[in-house]
Amino acid sequence: MKTLNTMKKSIVALALLLLAWGMQAQEAMQDSTGLPGDNFSLEGALDLFKNSKDLEDFEKKLNMEDSGINNLDLNEDGETDYIRVIDNMDGDVHAIVLQAVISKDESQDVAVVEIEKTGKEEAILQIVGDEDLYGPDVYAEPFEEDGYGGKGGPAYDDAIVRVVVNVWVWSPVRFIYAPLYRPWVSPWYWGYYPGWWRPWHPAPWSIYHRRVIVYRPHYHIVSTHRVVHAHRVYTPHRTSSVTVKRNITVNRSRQVGNTTVTRSTTVGTKRSSDGTKAAGVKRSTTVTNKNGDQTTVKKRTNAAGVKKEGNTVTTGRKTTKTGVQKSGNSVKATKKTKTVKTKRKKN
Repeated sequence: MKTLNTMKKSIVALALLLLAWGMQAQEAMQDSTGLPGDNFSLEGALDLFKNSKDLEDFEKKLNMEDSGINNLDLNEDGETDYIRVIDNMDGDVHAIVLQAVISKDESQDVAVVEIEKTGKEEAILQIVGDEDLYGPDVYAEPFEEDGYGGKGGPAYDDAIVRVVVNVWVWSPVRFIYAPLYRPWVSPWYWGYYPGWWRPWHPAPWSIYHRRVIVYRPHYHIVSTHRVVHAHRVYTPHRTSSVTVKRNITVNRSRQVGNTTVTRSTTVGTKRSSDGTKAAGVKRSTTVTNKNGDQTTVKKRTNAAGVKKEGNTVTTGRKTTKTGVQKSGNSVKATKKTKTVKTKRKKN
């Protein structure tokens, strides 16, 4: 009898564990936007900023694996990108840019910490996600609650008032408003990094999501842009990578019965050996059943772009379809459209 009770308790515990795991997985899927910003927590970045002594220390924390905030690989080389910090200052306004180093010639703004002084010892702050990585109008700010009107229950929830946090007491804020402060500009760039920095392999979304969700009680995503003067200071300096924009992969998942359907779309550009630029679109649909078995259908479309040879302009298009890929087997079919050549008329 004792053994039977022990087995029942074990089964119940296992069922609760599986239920909790399923709820976490569903929550992660709902929170994912499919955009690159999923791999850089704005809330987590604010927490690092709050607990840094100055902007140099903030940059170091952003690029340490133990911090667990930076999970970006925008150039898709299998390693995390270095994030440098640049302060754009105009009087009592600061726009502190967090910028990923993509290549020798390109960088991509990830987010900007916007700060304005509103009184002798008062300042407000928001972090704004770059629209290429997060979509439009994504802001995060420190959160405090002022509750009243009861000891809990629905009436208490209705009575919660969000308070705009005075960040003047934060060490890096006091640092940038010191009389002798000079705007911090990171000295590091592509191929020239601090000796302590070592890139690492980005974590899967399911792991990264659980790592950064702990910051949400203290920092909230909001829809109101409060620090507008700092944003005007930042706008002329915004840096956007063409490569990143063209190679953004959007993953969208939805639940259909006992299966999860995930659709991925990547738009990219590559250059062929003859110098022709080609725009490519990769799409794949993955169906995962309740047993974890996956079926993937892939499709890639390559536009051959425009090639010029003297007075001849060549355009074309090539479509390659990879059929159903399952259990290591694949079916492939290739289709080529007719190439069209047009000669220019001579004047």
